[in-house]
Amino acid sequence: MSYSKSFDRCVRELSRLPGIGKKTAIRLSMHLLKMSMKDVEDLSSSIYNLKRDTRFCLKCGSISDEDICEICLDKNRDNTVICVVEEAKDIFLIESSGKFGGLYHVLGGRLAPLDGITPDDLRIGSLLKRIEEDGVKEIILATNPDVEGDTTAIYLYKLISKRYNSVKVTRIATGVPIGGYLEYVDEITILKSLENRREMG
Repeated sequence: MSYSKSFDRCVRELSRLPGIGKKTAIRLSMHLLKMSMKDVEDLSSSIYNLKRDTRFCLKCGSISDEDICEICLDKNRDNTVICVVEEAKDIFLIESSGKFGGLYHVLGGRLAPLDGITPDDLRIGSLLKRIEEDGVKEIILATNPDVEGDTTAIYLYKLISKRYNSVKVTRIATGVPIGGYLEYVDEITILKSLENRREMG
């Protein structure tokens, strides 16, 4: 039964977001309905501006207001160490530890042959280019500790170690639970996983 076409549409659109089921979408729609018009306008404006003004860094793949993000432009960071992550959101979590001083590279996913995701679908070519051009000494593989994340890490290790034997390839320690995702891990665990990273091979 439909009580309001506008309400139903809002529920339908919110349900399209990841992790938002119908019940949560109804609860959020009710909350929006109770908000002041100004607060709703501010929210909708922030979403519009996010889409209009935010882009992906041409160098690392993180999100940015400019073509090159602030982390890549920061002269105080160690550009010989690159931490490879699956998605841009993983950078926020590692940065929240406040202890990593290198740069990042976002793959834009992970290898999943059953889903048709191959190396050609990831930003691996641009990672290799950075290794060649920027004098990289260490690659830290911070893919998620599940089957696809481990598969991706092993593939990258073999590829990088075969081409660049002077580059050390490490993997974050298993303080991150097996089968877990970085976005659900606390800052201390992420910090310890980076500090206790191990060399692959």
